[in-house]
Amino acid sequence: MAGDYYEILNISRDASPDDIKRAYRRLARKYHPDVNKEPGAEDRFKEVNRAHEVLSDPEMKARYDRFGEQGVSGGAGFSDFGDVTGFADIFETIFSGFGGGGAATGTTQRRRSGPVRGDDLRLDLKLEFREAIFGGEKEIRIPHLETCKTCNGTGAKPGTGVKTCQTCNGTGQVRRATRTPFGSFAQVSVCPTCNGEGQVIEEKCETCSGVGRIQVTKKLKITIPQGVDNGTRLRVAREGDAGLRNGAPGDLYVYLFVEEDKEFKRDGVNILSEITLSYLQAILGCQIPVNTVDGETELTVPPGTQPNTILTLEDRGVPRLGNPVSRGDHLITVKIDIPTRISTEERELLEQLAKIRGEAAGKEGGLEGFLGKMFRG
Repeated sequence: MAGDYYEILNISRDASPDDIKRAYRRLARKYHPDVNKEPGAEDRFKEVNRAHEVLSDPEMKARYDRFGEQGVSGGAGFSDFGDVTGFADIFETIFSGFGGGGAATGTTQRRRSGPVRGDDLRLDLKLEFREAIFGGEKEIRIPHLETCKTCNGTGAKPGTGVKTCQTCNGTGQVRRATRTPFGSFAQVSVCPTCNGEGQVIEEKCETCSGVGRIQVTKKLKITIPQGVDNGTRLRVAREGDAGLRNGAPGDLYVYLFVEEDKEFKRDGVNILSEITLSYLQAILGCQIPVNTVDGETELTVPPGTQPNTILTLEDRGVPRLGNPVSRGDHLITVKIDIPTRISTEERELLEQLAKIRGEAAGKEGGLEGFLGKMFRG
């Protein structure tokens, strides 16, 4: 569904149920295919019907306000968004003057009964590079629905209760006889008084307005395992929305996204970085301090190290997810800085070295060519 449901019905987001109903009746009469033969009228009619279906149901409306179309679509993973009353309600709307209000028989069943599990929620959480590697506790805030403590989830004002709906005699459904240009139809649909529950609240709880749940923002501390990566999903049980009629709460799913680091990159369980050596350090070998995710450590550079050589620090990589005692390696790529300008003394010494190695400093591009050849072996 492309459009915003409030815009489709041309109402404000704080419109009352009566406002929603009036807007729906007006637009349904205008765009019904049997009345309006203009191109696009049927599609517009379907949009109006869908918008009314969502906004006239308090639970679906609440989810739509929070999540949009995804929160009320059948394929989005959100549970129990109610029955679709369909074409019968359209005929009732257009030809409501002919409708009968008889109650359904006792053989019909309520749309819902008993506790209903709450919705699952999703939270996207950013982690710093080292947080993803070493894990730890993280405090988060989540807006979710909790059972109203004033009415304990019943929706009724304390001291009052619920009673059988007089419209449907407790069945949650009503049978309507509807006369149309095509003949008379008998249609069973959800009771508009109790919304299919079969019961109505005597007096609504003032805290939750009769819904039985209220929205609050909750602080949680969650444990981030060592070795998580982009896209890792954590399940926090029973921290989703509270269920209806004291139903079990849903779960919270936390999706992790790891920020990049200026110095380190990650390749699976290995850490990658680079160091730059002087040509003398590469020729002679050395011990130099390097940064790792664990802190600074000493790296041994063998004599004669060539450009783009990869040196390995074992067990200094990422802990394996689910087995943190096993870690990957830290792989360090060596870059060599060959100077373009040197002092007179340095040149004399290098020329002596060139003679010792039987090379002429003036050949192969001068001293730089000689150094390049040394690093090519």
